[in-house]
Amino acid sequence: QTVSWIPLPLSSAAVMACCLHMVRATAVYQLFTSNSSLGEFSPMFLIPPVICLVAAVLVIPSILFVIFSSFSIRQETRYLLLGNTLLCDLIYLLFYTLSVVLNTANIKPPKYACVLLLFLLAVTYCGGLLTAVAMVLDTYLAVLFPLRYISILPSSRAKKVILLLWISSVVFPGIIFLVLWYTQKPISCTMVTCSVPIILVLTLHGNDAVKFCYVLSVTALFLCLSLILCCYIILYFKTRQSGIWKSIFSRASITFLMHHTILFFYFSPLLALVVESLLYINDVIGLQTGIWVSLTICNVLMVLPKALSPYLYGLRYREISSSLKLIFRMKRLSPVSPVATQS
Repeated sequence: QTVSWIPLPLSSAAVMACCLHMVRATAVYQLFTSNSSLGEFSPMFLIPPVICLVAAVLVIPSILFVIFSSFSIRQETRYLLLGNTLLCDLIYLLFYTLSVVLNTANIKPPKYACVLLLFLLAVTYCGGLLTAVAMVLDTYLAVLFPLRYISILPSSRAKKVILLLWISSVVFPGIIFLVLWYTQKPISCTMVTCSVPIILVLTLHGNDAVKFCYVLSVTALFLCLSLILCCYIILYFKTRQSGIWKSIFSRASITFLMHHTILFFYFSPLLALVVESLLYINDVIGLQTGIWVSLTICNVLMVLPKALSPYLYGLRYREISSSLKLIFRMKRLSPVSPVATQS
């Protein structure tokens, strides 16, 4: 076979062992796209990203239109951060669904197109996560420092924060991609795939640079999510004496529950990925099981919160929901032409 490429460097000392794993990984992956007995499960992993993308497309553009078309709404920091989060989530769902469709159809993109696609996925995922952290910190400042909040984080400063978030979202994945690019060594056994789940599994066979980037990425995600959780816990203990938590059906309780639901969906793929990696490294599970778990993590658990967040976050804001209702109500009103009366 001709020498192909995978966007992960592999240790030359483990070429033979890695080749065996790659051949097995390719064979397992082809089971999901071939006409074999397992081929019927291939659409099962295509359906969740498509459903999440459709659910996001139905509401995110409308919310973004309301945020950026209303002067009063876009002057508030929380709405600017919400719009940035939803934009990152929508772009991520678009690119990830594209990658899933290409892999399901067994279409192999060129080398640099695959690198660009993976880089855009990393940027948008990192951007959404960092903006989610900024949203929690914004709520933390607004609740604990209500009198100084406007001076601490006005809308002009919020725009600079969003720009900084985009720069960080580009720089952090860019550093990792550059490290992987320059530490990659030419080997005689590679395979063509641009599938994120398979790449996650094969990362465990990489050299020290690959494993370091893998551990660093997981640690960064864990720290971001832990920061969000700590802020929510502090907010709860700081506000529980105010009386807003007396009723389980109060607006504060429902909002708190929704935020923790989204947080759980962000935490669950990270924990599942760590557990799957430990089990796979210790030979508790095989390669085929590892790919099944990675497919479930990437195609279900990682895209689900991005489809739920506009419904649990965006539509919870009174200003946004009221503006959307007004827009749809105006669309339903058909213009009435005046009737000419005879004199």
